[in-house]
Amino acid sequence: MDIKTYLTKKKDLVDKSLEKLMPPAKLFPASVHGAMRYSLFAGGKRVRPVLAIAAAEALGAKTADLLPIAGSLELIHTYSLIHDDLPAMDNDDFRRGQPTCHKKFGEAVAILAGDGLLNMAFEVLSDPRRLKSVPANRLIAIIKEISTASGVGGMVGGQVVDIESEGKEVDFATLDYIHTHKTGALIRASVRTGALYAKAGKHQFTALTRFGEMAGLAFQIADDILDITGKQEELGKDVGSDLKKGKKTFPSFYGLEESRRRAVEVADKAVLALKDFDRKADPLRELAKYIINRIN
Repeated sequence: MDIKTYLTKKKDLVDKSLEKLMPPAKLFPASVHGAMRYSLFAGGKRVRPVLAIAAAEALGAKTADLLPIAGSLELIHTYSLIHDDLPAMDNDDFRRGQPTCHKKFGEAVAILAGDGLLNMAFEVLSDPRRLKSVPANRLIAIIKEISTASGVGGMVGGQVVDIESEGKEVDFATLDYIHTHKTGALIRASVRTGALYAKAGKHQFTALTRFGEMAGLAFQIADDILDITGKQEELGKDVGSDLKKGKKTFPSFYGLEESRRRAVEVADKAVLALKDFDRKADPLRELAKYIINRIN
């Protein structure tokens, strides 16, 4: 299959769903709505919602009613990027090839735009008008999955340890914690959300969880490598920022070549986790390869 065509098709579906969810830019208070839309529609690939859709499709589920849930994952991801770029955190000037939210709208509005996106995600997830076909018990399980991955037990916890580790000598266990929480938790939750939506059996859910964990780790290793080898015009953000901030990354532990080898190894483990799935899981398999092909 052509994974780029698949990504483009699913991204278009997600974007159309997000457009329906988002308030108009000029709706009062326009400043925060404009900032939210500015960051949300800045050109992301929608990897997390697409992973949720692909996981559900791997189980044979129809995914039209999954789109608002998948969109909520992108709302949360975008909120995290807005806050991550702030001067108090990574202090980045560019994201996806354009000025970061706080550079465009000011720090106060950027913080509130991030808050707005995070809360909107759970407004969507708890709205029975949008999710009539999803039973309440399954929806509660999905909300718990996403909220846990987004909170101190997931992304927030990983971000804290990442910040506190800047400029310090940390061991690999700490780096692993940062990667599996700051980045990996929401990717894992995206896959598990698709599995929950599609009523995965126990064995299927375990296998998809393993896939999500390995895909998340591969994604972060690739990001670590691209921070050194990428070009700003290709990545759409500052290159070398991890080194400047004294962050520990896979290349700082193992060097570039060993990091590349480990990224491929981890992606292969993600694909192996799907060995008992049929061809309906091919989009997931190709997504694992796509994640690391960015470093080649």
